[in-house]
Amino acid sequence: MKKIILGLMLFSFFATQAQNKLFDYADYLNREIYPKSISNLQWRGATQALTYVDNNSLIQKQSDDPAKADTLLRLDALNEAVEKAGAKSLRRFPGINWLDDNRYYFRDNQHLYLYNFVDSTLQDANNYPEEADNLQISKKNLNVAYTIESGLYVSVDGNETVIAKGDDDILYGHVPSRNEFGINQGSFWSPDGCRLAFYRIDQSEVARYPLVDLYHPMATASPICYPMAGAKSQKVKLGIFNTALNEITYVNTAGSENQYLTSVTWAPDGKSIFVGILNRDQNHFTMNHYDAATGQYLLTLFTEQNERYVEPQHELFFLPGDAQKFIWQSRRDGWSHLYLYQTDGKLIRQITNGEWEVTDLLGLDSEGKTVYYESTAASPLERQLYATSMGNGNTQRLTRQEGVHSIIASEGMKNFLDIFSSTGMARAYYLLDNDGNTVDTLLQDENPWHDYAVGELDLFSLKADDGQTDLWCRLIKPVDFDPSKKYPVLVYLYGGPHAQLIDKSWTEGAGVWLHLMAQQGYVVFTLDNRGSANRGFAFESIIHRQCGEIEMADQMVGVDYLRKLEYIDQERMGIDGWSYGGFMTMSMFLRHPGIFAAACAGGPVVDWKWYEAMYGERYMDTPMQNPEGYRKSSLLNYADQIDGHLLIIHGTNDPVVMWQNSLMFLDAAIEAGKQLDYFVYPGSEHNMGGKARVHLFEKITTFFNDRL
Repeated sequence: MKKIILGLMLFSFFATQAQNKLFDYADYLNREIYPKSISNLQWRGATQALTYVDNNSLIQKQSDDPAKADTLLRLDALNEAVEKAGAKSLRRFPGINWLDDNRYYFRDNQHLYLYNFVDSTLQDANNYPEEADNLQISKKNLNVAYTIESGLYVSVDGNETVIAKGDDDILYGHVPSRNEFGINQGSFWSPDGCRLAFYRIDQSEVARYPLVDLYHPMATASPICYPMAGAKSQKVKLGIFNTALNEITYVNTAGSENQYLTSVTWAPDGKSIFVGILNRDQNHFTMNHYDAATGQYLLTLFTEQNERYVEPQHELFFLPGDAQKFIWQSRRDGWSHLYLYQTDGKLIRQITNGEWEVTDLLGLDSEGKTVYYESTAASPLERQLYATSMGNGNTQRLTRQEGVHSIIASEGMKNFLDIFSSTGMARAYYLLDNDGNTVDTLLQDENPWHDYAVGELDLFSLKADDGQTDLWCRLIKPVDFDPSKKYPVLVYLYGGPHAQLIDKSWTEGAGVWLHLMAQQGYVVFTLDNRGSANRGFAFESIIHRQCGEIEMADQMVGVDYLRKLEYIDQERMGIDGWSYGGFMTMSMFLRHPGIFAAACAGGPVVDWKWYEAMYGERYMDTPMQNPEGYRKSSLLNYADQIDGHLLIIHGTNDPVVMWQNSLMFLDAAIEAGKQLDYFVYPGSEHNMGGKARVHLFEKITTFFNDRL
């Protein structure tokens, strides 16, 4: 019995010792504390076999026999084929992309290599210049489109063709509209890889913003085109390049020059193309159909409008095997849902509905009878896999574990790879069958922080001041929390659209730095206010024309909750945020003076008139249309309210939130006779990476430790 007791005592001692480690700033770069992952996991073409890279080898598992793992190809064998193709040996197994059941391609030193398992050969299929950017690769024939400076080029079998060269005013094949409206590429290959749709961007009337490149003996101007709210913006056209005829046809998107072209989708036969047209006011959207050969308008399929804004985010999804039907994802009823259309514009039916959001459309089964998607139907804090009948709307939830599921579906939706995270599981990879049953566990990493002392996490909701809306909150208590003590508080927030800080993933969305602060003795609190993502259109768009107002009211609900907790030191409350969170941090600090003893704002929007048109006008309209909203939200008008310690941080080459924002606030503070702390990261853009980010964490932590 004594031996058992002694053993338990020793186990308890070593377990406690093992959990005494504290995070260091440099842990941001420490891979060991991040959840493990499986490299290059994907389905092999249209088969039900999955592949991944491990130990410099390509591994395969069959979904009907997952206990067996076969090595398809080792690095040394691949290198034999590489050397036969006249290329340099690879140092590690490359990231691959399956083209079909037996062929995959990979990129190395500006070459596209095609490996064929039928005869174990490697082909140097295509190449492109070292300076190429904005690459788009056709999976049909490995044709490559790319930009060099302002021009657009195509490489076919290693032979380069100049589509258009461009200049300082005209860009070809670049991403327009500053990556808004779901636009993340500047060119689009047709299904057969023979035509290339591309954006032509006329920015001749857009003001050049004077960024500076410091890293020369004499600093040089490095201006960018930055259309501010209410100012002249880009004029965008959509061209189509025919690789066989070597000619360009422009799509006849007639209308105002001040419009956005979005949701570009090729018809399955490549003979026509669909383009969404959004007006400059962003409150009226039209989906049009055009002939790809002539560029002529064929048909308007549907329109959407909203007095606040319309924000298209998706392409059309054509039904496999039925080129006359497609699915459109829209928030037209207030929630992101799926709609079934015919290509003549007839709405067949709304497929999904309810007060929840479809977050990712995965596809249909091989019969085209059931659609699969991820959604927030279980909770806005979760992502679960669902299947809905295209005919009667019957819906089944397939994933069962509470948390966040990210799904990779096989051909025909017969099997699923489930990348899972929950409050009790950092990351896991599961193979699921069509009914959502777990067939195989590929990896489970329950807690990479098992050696670290981590504060207790609480997840709960508070009611907004309307008495109805739930506002989700996360609270991290200090390590070795003692309810009889008084603790300083760090409120960490973002508060703007397209972001959700709290969910039911591991650590509930809180990263290393927030836990580091809890280790240093802070109560760390976050609240997702109205205006943030994945809660429906009304929840997110309530900020329209009044950025900061509703968000502050919701954040004050959280502040009032904190101030009622007996273990909170109300004299030592701090607040921190970046970008929109920087705007919110300064808004809370300045417009509710005396509550926060210290505030740190990174890359803050100080006045929305200095923000770019595409995002800014969606939420605030133009300064001419909404002068009162701009006046009320401008932090320049509250510089005299500084009461406590304020630190502002900015990257000198920030192309998102112009440095001018925080510099002009400094000027306003000087005029008001107010002191504050200020720090810049030379040459950095909107976020810091690498050593600069480690330095940033230490800078912010030291500031709060000194002030609180």
